[in-house]
Amino acid sequence: MAMNIWRSKHAGLSIVLCLSLMLPPLLCAQSASHKGTVTCGETGRLLKDVYVRVIGKEVTALTDANGAFELFLGNSGTKTIIFDKPGFMVLEKRITSGTRSMDVKLRPRKISAASFRWVKHIESKSAYGQLTYKEDPAWQADFNQTSLEGDFASDSNMVRRDPSAIIKVGDLYYFYYTRGVRYAAGSDPKVFPWDQCDIWYATSKDGWKWEERGLAVKRGTAGSYDDRSVFTPEILAHQGKYYLVYQAVKSPYVDRVRNTIGMAIADSPSGPWIKLAEPILRTTGNGEWLGEEDNRMALKKGDFDSHKVHDPCLVYYRDKFYLYYKGQRIGEHRFYGEREIKWGVAIADRPEGPYVKSAFNPITNTGHEVCVWPFEGGIALLHTLDGPEANTIQWAPDGINFEIMSTVANPPEAPGNYRSPSANKEPLEGIRWGLCHVYGGDNWRTGWNYIKRFDLVQKNQEE
Repeated sequence: MAMNIWRSKHAGLSIVLCLSLMLPPLLCAQSASHKGTVTCGETGRLLKDVYVRVIGKEVTALTDANGAFELFLGNSGTKTIIFDKPGFMVLEKRITSGTRSMDVKLRPRKISAASFRWVKHIESKSAYGQLTYKEDPAWQADFNQTSLEGDFASDSNMVRRDPSAIIKVGDLYYFYYTRGVRYAAGSDPKVFPWDQCDIWYATSKDGWKWEERGLAVKRGTAGSYDDRSVFTPEILAHQGKYYLVYQAVKSPYVDRVRNTIGMAIADSPSGPWIKLAEPILRTTGNGEWLGEEDNRMALKKGDFDSHKVHDPCLVYYRDKFYLYYKGQRIGEHRFYGEREIKWGVAIADRPEGPYVKSAFNPITNTGHEVCVWPFEGGIALLHTLDGPEANTIQWAPDGINFEIMSTVANPPEAPGNYRSPSANKEPLEGIRWGLCHVYGGDNWRTGWNYIKRFDLVQKNQEE
C-alpha cells in the first residue's frame, strides 16, 4: 500500500510538470508589477513622458500625465532602471525583487559656462569661432619637455604612460602610471596601448631621476569589472590615507565597451593597496547603438559620458571630494574636424563615495587628459586636445563654471602635475613641473609610450 501511494504522488507530480511545460511562460513564472511616480526634485511637479528602461531587458515605459509608470518584471534578481527625460539628469535606480513601488525624483539640468560657449561655437559655424578670454600675463605659459634616463628611458618593448599627479611624502616624490608590454603574448592581442596593463609606481629624490618600484594595483580576477586592464591612475593624499582612482575595463575589450572608474586605498604611498569591490563611477546608461560596429553610429544619442568615463582626477575641494573625468558619448560626432569630448565632475562627501554627477555636467566643451589644480578658492585646468578650446588654461571660482584665462602653444600630453603645497601662491604654481607621456613609433595603436618631464616657462618671464 505504501509503495502504491508513493507512486501515485510522483505520478501526480509528473502530470503537473508536463502541464507546466505546455503553459505560456507568463503563467508559469508570474511577472511582478513595479509601479512608481516621477517628479521634479526641485518643484515636486509630476513629470510626463519620462522614458523608463530596464538595462539588459527589452522592457520600457513612458510616464503618463500623472507621472506614473508600470513595469512588468520577473520576481528574482537585482535590476537597474534608467529614467531619462530631456532637461533632467539621467537617474539610474537599482531595485531588488522585493521592490514594488518607487518614488523617483529627477534633478533639473543646469547649464555650465562652457556649455553655453559650446552653443555659441556651434552657431558660429567657422572653426568654432574665435576664442575670447581675459588677457592676463600671469596665466600665459609655455612648456619645455626633457627625456628621462634609467628606468624611464624610451623602451620600444614597453608601454609606460598616463602619469598621475606627483605627491611628496617625506623626502620622496611619488607618481603612479600605466605599465604593460607593447605586445601581449597569446591569442588575445592588445587593442590599445593601455590594454592589458597594470598600475605601477616610482619614486625620486629630486624629480628628475626616477626609480621604478613595482606593482601598485593589478588587474582583477576573471569575471571581475577590472579583469582586462587597469590604467590612467590618479592619486590623492588625504588625512593620512592614499586614494588611487583609475580606469578599468572588463573583458572582452571591443570598441563599444563601457568602462568604469575604480578606487584602491592604502595607508602608505607604497601600499599595499586595497581595491573597492565595486566601481565608484560608471557611464550614464542612456543612448542606444545603431548597427554592430561603428562606435559613432547611434539610434539614440546618449549623454556626453554614456560611452566612456576616462581620466579620473580626485580633488578635495570645499570639504567634499570632486572627481573630475572625461566623457565620451554614444553617438559621438566631429564638429568642424574636432572631436566631441567634454569633462564632467561627480561629487561625494566621502572619498569612497557615493559620487553624484553634477547637474552642470558637462562642465567643459573640450579636453582630453584631465589636469587640475587649486588656486584662490577655485580650480584651474589645462586643456590639451579635442574641442574648440584646446590648448587653453582655464579657471573656475566654483570648480564648475570655467572661463578661459590664456592659450598655450605647447602643452604636455597627459600631464601629471606636481601637487605643490604652494599652489595658491601664483596662478600657474600648480603646474610648474610634472610628468607627461609621448608616443613612439609610427602608429599610436601599435606603438609604445614613454614618460618625460615637463617644466613651465611663463611667457612674461621670457619677455
